[in-house]
Amino acid sequence: MEKAIGRIPENILEDILNKTDIVSLISGYIPLKRAGRNFRANCPFHHEKTPSFMVSSDKQIYHCFGCSAGGNAFNFLMQYERLDFPEAVELLAEKAGVALPRRVDQKNSDFTSQLFKVNESAALFYEGNLHSSLGRNPRQYLINRGIKQETAKLLKLGYASDGWDNLMSNLRGKGINLSLIEKCGLILSKQEGGYYDRFRSRIIFPIFDIKSRILAFGARVMDNTLPKYINSPETPVYVKGKNLYGLHLSREAIAHADFAVVVEGYLDFIIPYQEGLHNIVASLGTSLTTDQARLIRRYTSNVVMVYDSDTAGEMATIRSLDIFIDEGMNVKVVSLPKGFDPDSFIRKYGVEDFKSKITLAENLFDYKLRILKSSCSLNDTEGKAKICSMMLPTINRFKNAILKSEYLKKLAHELKVDENALSEEINKIKGDSAYLGINQEDNQKDKVMINVHPTEKLLIKLMLEEVNLISRIKEELDPQDFQDERTVKIISLMFDLATEGKNVEINSLVNCLSNEAASKIVCESMFLPEVPVEDKEKVIDDCIRRMKSKKKILKREHLQQAIKTAQSCGDEIKLRSLMEEFHCLIKRGG
Repeated sequence: MEKAIGRIPENILEDILNKTDIVSLISGYIPLKRAGRNFRANCPFHHEKTPSFMVSSDKQIYHCFGCSAGGNAFNFLMQYERLDFPEAVELLAEKAGVALPRRVDQKNSDFTSQLFKVNESAALFYEGNLHSSLGRNPRQYLINRGIKQETAKLLKLGYASDGWDNLMSNLRGKGINLSLIEKCGLILSKQEGGYYDRFRSRIIFPIFDIKSRILAFGARVMDNTLPKYINSPETPVYVKGKNLYGLHLSREAIAHADFAVVVEGYLDFIIPYQEGLHNIVASLGTSLTTDQARLIRRYTSNVVMVYDSDTAGEMATIRSLDIFIDEGMNVKVVSLPKGFDPDSFIRKYGVEDFKSKITLAENLFDYKLRILKSSCSLNDTEGKAKICSMMLPTINRFKNAILKSEYLKKLAHELKVDENALSEEINKIKGDSAYLGINQEDNQKDKVMINVHPTEKLLIKLMLEEVNLISRIKEELDPQDFQDERTVKIISLMFDLATEGKNVEINSLVNCLSNEAASKIVCESMFLPEVPVEDKEKVIDDCIRRMKSKKKILKREHLQQAIKTAQSCGDEIKLRSLMEEFHCLIKRGG
């Protein structure tokens, strides 16, 4: 059986999971403590004081009784690392040493591959220009900006020469059709018909993903012409807010140093990296997004932000800081002297002075409070209230109660206001979903969704623990006897797998279920208390009896409601039919 997403054969998925220890995997992200046969921790997917996140070594699954998150190793990586299913499979396969077959569903994959090939061809064209006679002035520009030749080659820097269709003609000469070139954002259509190159007379900065594939391009003028930068539009392979410039080079250094330096633009990355500061990435000239923060979190939970020290840069930094708190990350901020960015600072003072600035980075609280104090008056009540209105939501985002308490004390001291008043104000926003983070909202919704009758969950657990029970229960119950539509899908799948003579075990079941909530129900069922062997037969008989009884009760209630409706509508024919059906049900013991 194959999972719909990714079309990866079930036997390959089973092989990966068999070679993966979920306890070792999850303990690499959060600390686990043994609790009997299982392991327990505070859930990484929602805020909680009492640990309710359980990991089973025996069954190789996890489940949180607080927010209903649950699944196998694939599910954990997908939820924690924000990966899609094929990415999670690829990552675990690499760790487990399992070779993945070429994907069966190639239509979308082939299209994506074609776009990457077009981008690669465009990058080679631009790079060739830079190192040809056309690139004499651009090469001198890069030298003047402090960029060495080996750095330019490492990053495949290029040059788009003056001309309306130089790139287009080159790619067309290689047999690449206009539609693909346009899909990559490399050309623009004319009103009167035809196309022209997007980038002209500019230095080209290819943008790579973490697999070193070229996603898009940035282009910079060599004079004071505006706009200074033109960037690729979003395409089927490029979403600006989901990528970080330079991460393909720096991810190992980030993991080794256990912190990432985050800067804003291409040159702000290039110069520090060239001078030996390798644990650095750039946010592609935008305020940092949640997706970018999560991308960094794959390698470290610690970030040092270095953005422009002008007012706009400081406010952009302030707006992006809370993203890191929501993602459970530690963030500090470097303030460079006015008029400097990382590029210009290093070229004037050197990389060691820059590293010293990083060492002295302010924590998030101090930085944000300092910036707000410089823009709001502390001499009047309104100014203090404004600062509080911007600081309290940030403080409230911290999961650690001690940190919250200490920051409230510090804020009260700095503003000379009553700490109890601040506590009252922060209590007003505790229930506001805007300050809980998206994970909290999603998981609370899932918690409501997963409410399933205990009898149904117990039967799922028993059948998964003893596969021979499936045929017995199948003789007594039909999938439609189960009241929850997700358990109907689970039971139907178990019956089908058993009929086909295939293994019915929890990881296979989770992999086959496309409904995420259904997968969580399976995992929650497996963490129900163990049924003693001597009581198992009686428990099974009792569950079957309860299911049948519940079905009769629901049928009777449905008929009674239908009879009332027919009476109120004056439908005598329908009423007689329903009454006859109701009496027959009563005679049969319903």
